Amino acid sequence: MQTRTSTPRRRIEQHTIFPIPLDERHGKARQLFSLWFGANLNVLTIVTGALATTVFGQSFLAGTLAIVLGNLIGTLFMALHAAQGPRLGVPQMVQSRGQFGARGAAAVVALVIFMYVGYGATALVTGGQSLHAIVPTIGVREGIVVVGLVSLAMAIYGHDLIHAATRAIAWISGMAVVLCYVALAVVGRMPHEYLTHGSFSVVGFLGMMSIGVFWQLGYAPYVSDYSRYLPPDTGPRQAFWASYWGTTLGAVLPMIFGALIGPAVVGGDVVAAISALTGKASTPIVMLFTPGVAVAGAICIYGGTLAVITLAQTFAPAWHANWRTRAPIATAIFLAAVALGTVGAASFLPLYSRFTELLLYLMVPWTAVNLVDYYWVRFGEYHVPSFFAADGGIYGRYNVAALGSYALGIVVQVPFIAADFYVGPAARVLGGIDLSWLAGLVVTAAVYYFSAPRHAVPAVLVDAESMD
Repeated sequence: MQTRTSTPRRRIEQHTIFPIPLDERHGKARQLFSLWFGANLNVLTIVTGALATTVFGQSFLAGTLAIVLGNLIGTLFMALHAAQGPRLGVPQMVQSRGQFGARGAAAVVALVIFMYVGYGATALVTGGQSLHAIVPTIGVREGIVVVGLVSLAMAIYGHDLIHAATRAIAWISGMAVVLCYVALAVVGRMPHEYLTHGSFSVVGFLGMMSIGVFWQLGYAPYVSDYSRYLPPDTGPRQAFWASYWGTTLGAVLPMIFGALIGPAVVGGDVVAAISALTGKASTPIVMLFTPGVAVAGAICIYGGTLAVITLAQTFAPAWHANWRTRAPIATAIFLAAVALGTVGAASFLPLYSRFTELLLYLMVPWTAVNLVDYYWVRFGEYHVPSFFAADGGIYGRYNVAALGSYALGIVVQVPFIAADFYVGPAARVLGGIDLSWLAGLVVTAAVYYFSAPRHAVPAVLVDAESMD
């Protein structure tokens, strides 16, 4: 296998969804640790942790345990996706064509685009709240736009700037997390009853654990977007563990803080709760966190842009998008996220909880199909040129086995759903416990493994220059 690498020039990223040429592969697996550690250190992660003691009504200790378990479980799947990027050199959604077929993957890609816009909106809302807390004369809506513009600029510049930004955020927002805990201990504004507020319930505990699982599953559709520039001989174990511990630690530390201050959250404004509880330290805390929210927004806009290009190229296979195409698409996603964020800012926390629940049901079967196909059916051996063939190459336009398994994975979850908008019969029997994600994973994985077609693969990697 060739492993040609060179030091990249610092410029706007030139590539979009096509394989990264071998002579432009660069980086080390350990950089994935700082990427995902930094990507998780933002106010949005604190918001997610606050769900434990607000929406799910858990005590601090029960909520903390649910957060830790959920992230440890969910990151297993997220990190397994990370190893796919260095080997294939293409974004995650492009690689999905190897499972679902050229046209079959389009529905999943469309869903992921919606996910990016939703996640982008939630990131920008917390960014707007943060900016308002720092400069009260700037309204939340105006703050959403300002933070969004910073995110847009990073997304247009591309892959290397986002990597560099997350490395910086790992230190900057890392200091903010430490300062949060120190300020609570020193200032002492947090009532002692916050530690005992709420109570353990199986339903609430598993609900928060599911949120932790999906927080990590939410990265699965784009985790290999940020590992596809690594040299192809990057070891899968190194990529797995760097991603696993980076995102687990980066998520758990701020989420626990969110659970701690959850009872102080009013109207879903976590930034206001931080300000009230940490006193004079709140201003530097929020200032240190705000850049992390902008980076989170950039990750959503960048990934959404690649997904839009993937969807469009499905129906226009001769189209070869470049960075000039990426810029206006990124701008459109930015505008959609800003519009959604400004509309939903007033009732942010409840809407965010419902949003993550809904996506959990739809993305679980996809990750099951993808991982079973990559690790147990094809053992990482794919014919990359077929991903871009008009007829899907050896994978065809539709993979009936994958599409059927995915649909079954959605259907089998329905009886186990326990949400405010619907409670399935199996969930009622279980006392309102939501085990839908577990049912979806197990059934989808088993059905697809035994029904998946096996293809002979002519080649694993292809230099992008040969596809121009």
